[in-house]
Amino acid sequence: MNEKYIHIYNNLINYTRNKDLYKNLDREDNFSDRLTLFLLHFSFFLKNYKNEENKKILQEIYDYNFRQLELSIREIGYGDQSINKKMKDYINLFHSMVSEIHFWDNLSNSDKLNKISIFLSDFKNNEELVDYFDIFNANLSKKTLNSYLKSVSNP
Repeated sequence: MNEKYIHIYNNLINYTRNKDLYKNLDREDNFSDRLTLFLLHFSFFLKNYKNEENKKILQEIYDYNFRQLELSIREIGYGDQSINKKMKDYINLFHSMVSEIHFWDNLSNSDKLNKISIFLSDFKNNEELVDYFDIFNANLSKKTLNSYLKSVSNP
């Protein structure tokens, strides 16, 4: 497996570990919550860097990240059959996220809130998450894909 995308994967994981993201969850967070937030971060990442020039590299990053997720699911202890089902569910969820946030920059705050609430229904006060992802999205747009490839970026 190509390790040159480990920085991007680790950065996305670090963003997902932000404790402030979970403060409006009325229960203890779990793997599914963290994975959903990881996939949302990854969706915004791909949205920002998607263009013809980056197509091949983004496909490699996509493959790498989902391979890492599969390895994480295996570490938890799921069997081969359930891993295949889980991965299919997560990939479908991810593609749904990509579709929903595609026009994020043109959405009203209430539309953004509706989009976030689709995926984070157990979270309360999703307005804060909308603000967070607005800032995250803006920060991504200020950096180049190459800056993520070459260094470890701080969340």
